[in-house]
Amino acid sequence: MKRILGLKIDVDTYEGMKRGVPRLLDSFSELAIKGTFYLSMGPDASGLAVLQLLKNPMFLKKMLRSNAPGLYGFKTALYGTLLPSPMIAMFFPGLVRRIVAEGHEVQFHAWDHRRWQDSLPRRSEQWIRDWFDKGMTAFRNLTGQNASSFGAPAWLIDDRVMKIVGDYGFSYLSCTRAREPFLHEGLTIPEIPSDLPCFEELGVKTAGEKILSLLAKGGLHVLPVHAEAEGGIWNTHFMQLMAEIKKMPYTFSRLHEINESLKGDRLDIRKYGMALLPGRSVPCAV
Repeated sequence: MKRILGLKIDVDTYEGMKRGVPRLLDSFSELAIKGTFYLSMGPDASGLAVLQLLKNPMFLKKMLRSNAPGLYGFKTALYGTLLPSPMIAMFFPGLVRRIVAEGHEVQFHAWDHRRWQDSLPRRSEQWIRDWFDKGMTAFRNLTGQNASSFGAPAWLIDDRVMKIVGDYGFSYLSCTRAREPFLHEGLTIPEIPSDLPCFEELGVKTAGEKILSLLAKGGLHVLPVHAEAEGGIWNTHFMQLMAEIKKMPYTFSRLHEINESLKGDRLDIRKYGMALLPGRSVPCAV
């Protein structure tokens, strides 16, 4: 039985890019681990999340459980409201070059992560197209190449998104929380989903034990990681988990390598659905 683990590292905020990514790179270097970084290109409007605190009690519970002030910092809570929104990856071209130089993969995560996550259903199709155009142009200017994959913010998609995604020639997507890879209905683009739970959903005290128990069964897995969390105050716990996984007969693969390895497999064609997963505050694509 194959034992392959992909690390999908989402960078959602300015602080996650500035502090979390370098810490993860240092940690990965120590253990000779490679991962796939999904970068948010544009403005950090994290301060708008305060509106979710008023509208969604489950979001408040998630923030308290994950120690959001410790994860994100005070200034992040004001970006896009009382403080101007700093650009995320676009402000750190040298750091993006470092990610690539150290053998990691970079892909497109977002232009404006917060507004997508909070308001996608209310946005027009033209807004979605403009969002992709801005983000993909920024990615190309930053890296000198087109992104070959898209990982939707908060695993949130709809049929309009999937129609637009088909225009960009992505080699694969990572937009869902499914159990195994599949082909998206109507697109026949491979989906490499995040099948494992992440630290913020499990809680830092139990995350490592739970993830190790799931990996003990073997197979192909993708672990979602957040630069703000596992690259922040939970870095020690996260790297303890990585060290334990290194003792297991697992191969760490970047997601594009996983996609290449699946080309000879017969993948099912599936239509995504939406579900509220344990530890999350809003439904994800599954």
